[in-house]
Amino acid sequence: MDSLAAKVEAECFRSECVPLCVDLDGTLIRSDLLVESALALLSRSPLSLFSMFGWLLGGKAHLKREIAKRTVLDAAHLPYNDEVVAWVREQQAVRPVVLCTASDAGLAETVAKHVGGFDAVLASDGERNLSGTQKAQALIDRYGERGFDYVGNAKVDLKVWKHARAAVTVEAGSSLRQAASRVTTVDKRFELPGTSLRDWLKAFRVHQWIKNALVFLPMLAAHRLFDADAALATVLAFACFSLCASSVYITNDLLDLASDRQHHRKRQRPFAAGHLPLLAGPVVAIGLLLVSFGLAALLHEVFVAVLAGYYLLTSAYSLRFKRIVMLDVVVLATLYTSRIVAGTAAIHTKPSFWLLAFSMFLFLSLAMVKRFIELLSAQRAGKINASGRGYDVGDIPLVQSLGAASGYLSVLVLALYIDSPDSRALYHHPHYLWLLCPVLLYWVSRTWAIAHRGVMHDDPVVFAVTDRLSQVLLIICATVILFAIR
Repeated sequence: MDSLAAKVEAECFRSECVPLCVDLDGTLIRSDLLVESALALLSRSPLSLFSMFGWLLGGKAHLKREIAKRTVLDAAHLPYNDEVVAWVREQQAVRPVVLCTASDAGLAETVAKHVGGFDAVLASDGERNLSGTQKAQALIDRYGERGFDYVGNAKVDLKVWKHARAAVTVEAGSSLRQAASRVTTVDKRFELPGTSLRDWLKAFRVHQWIKNALVFLPMLAAHRLFDADAALATVLAFACFSLCASSVYITNDLLDLASDRQHHRKRQRPFAAGHLPLLAGPVVAIGLLLVSFGLAALLHEVFVAVLAGYYLLTSAYSLRFKRIVMLDVVVLATLYTSRIVAGTAAIHTKPSFWLLAFSMFLFLSLAMVKRFIELLSAQRAGKINASGRGYDVGDIPLVQSLGAASGYLSVLVLALYIDSPDSRALYHHPHYLWLLCPVLLYWVSRTWAIAHRGVMHDDPVVFAVTDRLSQVLLIICATVILFAIR
């Protein structure tokens, strides 16, 4: 009897309580659905950017509706503000709760259905953009002046709070709460962590800059380590590629939000996790690109051309090529090799046929390792396809065999180089270089064995750099080369 009475009392209380109106973008989720859906559409159809400008002429609400019609929102993997969601669910037990957002109604309904418990959804409808003053008027028409509480996260919400009974702020810092307190009573405040330098460095993927050390190989292969001009040019080339690569990483993360959030590790990337604002991403990416090419202009024009080719190819990979079976791994190998070509352009030397051939086969093998690991993870998770790729788990034996074969071909190229006139022209004791072959054979075989067991980092280049035994083998190889030079 007591529980029944309590339930009846709660229901009565619920009907008499002031309704709670909850914003979506930046409040319930740590993202913006307009930007999310626009990026998802651009990922599938880059040329739709031009259509967006046309849709915008019909108003912001029209733009949102047209984009929403062409995208499918994965509400389950959005970066929710967990503390806010938990509190909203508590409120749903005692009073009416409404999702009130400037996002398009179609997307808002999807989120509301996933979260559950909302009594109504108020959102932009293709004609009216439910933001600021228009949102305030809609709530006044529905609940009356001071007849609702409102949860928001931005300065534009002050236009709503002016007419609300009470405010609940979701913010980093305290400036919004102070502003809201001047127009209404602030009942509650949720504090979010602000963006940090660490988040941006993570978005830049500074640890991936180690890949750009390949630009130093031509200088080392030409035995110009102590040439000051060559060293300075190569360091500058390294900086250019690093900044350019970070620009591409940010762009790639923005276009891959949905697939990254379904990955056990990539979902922690700053944009996917909602730690960085999506709108800041394109601005920073363009800035990095401009600085990169500004520095490149200080080097040879051929280097600028190679850097431009790298940027265009890696952008094409992000937008399209990574979804095409086998072309994706060939492009990855080409991108690694382009760094070596850039290194030769920076120091004004001709590319070495042997070095380029060795690089293509070795990095094709590592690209295959990357896909193999992704497919193995998908298989163990009970999935048929690797998210965002053109492969399915049935391709695992094919990827494994082709990748291992490519790794062994790189050893063959090395062996042929050792017995070539080019090797004898550069080394006093080229026969010592034969010791490199068993070391490389062992490393390639061990890399694939570790991948086969499913215990490798999902980026094999990061594995190669951080693996202790790989570091020891690199020292052995460097020692062999020094003896061969003398």
